[in-house]
Amino acid sequence: MEAAEIGGALLFALAAAAALFAAVSTGAVDFSHPPAVGGRVDFQEAISWFIGVFDGSSSSSSAAGGVSLAEVYELWVRVRGRVIAPALQVAVWACMVMSVMLVVEALYNCVVSLGVKAVGWRPEWRFKWEPLAGDDEEKGGAHYPMVLVQIPMYNELEVYKLSIGAACELQWPKDRIIVQVLDDSTDPFIKNLVELECESWAVKGLNIKYATRSSRKGFKAGALKKGMECDYAKQCEYVAIFDADFQPEPDFLLRTVPFFVHNPEVALVQARWSFVNDTASLLTRVQKMFFDYHFKVEQEAGSATFSFFSFNGTAGVWRTAAIKEAGGWKDRTTVEDMDLAVRATLKGWKFVYVGDIRVKSELPSTYKAYCRQQFRWSCGGAHLFRKVAKDILTAKDVSLIKKFHMLYSFFLVRRVMAPTVACILYNIILPISVMIPELFLPVWGIAYIPTVLLVVTAIRHPKNLHILPFWILFESVMTMHRMRAALSGLFELSEFNEWVVTKKTGNNFEDNEVPLLQKTRKRLRDRVNFREIVFSAFLFFCASYNLVFPGKTSYYFNLYLQGLAFVCLGLNFTGTCSCCQ
Repeated sequence: MEAAEIGGALLFALAAAAALFAAVSTGAVDFSHPPAVGGRVDFQEAISWFIGVFDGSSSSSSAAGGVSLAEVYELWVRVRGRVIAPALQVAVWACMVMSVMLVVEALYNCVVSLGVKAVGWRPEWRFKWEPLAGDDEEKGGAHYPMVLVQIPMYNELEVYKLSIGAACELQWPKDRIIVQVLDDSTDPFIKNLVELECESWAVKGLNIKYATRSSRKGFKAGALKKGMECDYAKQCEYVAIFDADFQPEPDFLLRTVPFFVHNPEVALVQARWSFVNDTASLLTRVQKMFFDYHFKVEQEAGSATFSFFSFNGTAGVWRTAAIKEAGGWKDRTTVEDMDLAVRATLKGWKFVYVGDIRVKSELPSTYKAYCRQQFRWSCGGAHLFRKVAKDILTAKDVSLIKKFHMLYSFFLVRRVMAPTVACILYNIILPISVMIPELFLPVWGIAYIPTVLLVVTAIRHPKNLHILPFWILFESVMTMHRMRAALSGLFELSEFNEWVVTKKTGNNFEDNEVPLLQKTRKRLRDRVNFREIVFSAFLFFCASYNLVFPGKTSYYFNLYLQGLAFVCLGLNFTGTCSCCQ
């Protein structure tokens, strides 16, 4: 067990203690509230009453000649107070528990991230890094290890030239690098263009290989696995992976490979993503906040404490020996990158995240593309949790603290609880509560915890404070998709193993203009997202009910805003007008 792991565990305990102390000292936590109120319901009487309503034989109906609205309302109040409210109250307290777990995890990551920034911590403090000694890379030298650069792609007409060109311009001895283009394209025209591009670079003296498969079995994982089986690939000590829209800087390998050469226990060096279209629309601005938090907080905290985090699938370099020892690429989930990272960690390998190294890439430019991407990631993460939980528990090369971090923090809280509690509590229970006055929602759970999470997110994004209101509403909508994805992956429901490639535009966005995709005639179901529209109707109904019948709580302002967000995204409005530039 390393000092960094012990430090990470202590910081987590301190974050949990601080959250508990704050809740108790402010009197926010109060579990003494009764779960429900109302008189006792005789279910046999209620059933008899309903039968009487339909056949006209109930005592009330006989006396009054029909069912009065007062009787209907009286029964609704009794059933609501003794059946519906208690069931929802159980869900509320379950959400409160998950919310506390989530805020403790967020506080822990934020404290580590801020600490790293405050002390100026760098990966070089923990892992040795020195420039490679040897001959000039342009002339070649035996001191430079063999590196394989893999570029998997699938019908990437808009971006194939960008990634291939960037990979071929990497600074490394030409006799010590192999660029491998793994083309799974099904369009013959695009396939031909990619092959011609590879041939053009080969003529310039680059060692570039063009590889195809007869089927797309295993999707990206299958392509990477097939590429590693080539004879020339077996000669390489390290493999750098870039998706088709990623453009590494020329010195990428010179800055990453030394971590491997001087630290034999390192299996992965992950770089940070940067984006060429992050100001193209309100949609891409909000996405950038999401990814910035992931890299600045989650990846940095995992690297600084436990030397473990999820491989992002691209913009990283792997030690081929670690890939082989971990069992190679597997296609059992849609997050083959996370799968490999977990299996390598269980074998005792360590990871390094270098936030100073950034690789340009492209954010999904449409709402549907982003939803598909998030569904694949959320579903795959929950599905992987189901697959590897037992392996983590029984692993012999991992400390107990690290096992706890992987099972509890990395999987349970982030991959399962985070999307579930956010959607159930704020998109379902909170709106319904305006019609169930017996339901008790503790203020610390629906106000204080979201505020803390908002501050934790905003503290590392001071330049994006003006985007926060839009980010909150956007994430409210996305929780619906992430929860559906997480449940699909956890229970292997429909679409749990579905893979849809994210559509790219290929524009460099230097002119700050939103690219116009080719217009095609679309059906109504392709132009309107019906899930969002239906959900918006539900939220508008609850908000209107709360406005007309205020009761003890007034959430209608928030509910109207949430409903508006669902409508906008339901109609695919993503803020591409000039005022959002």
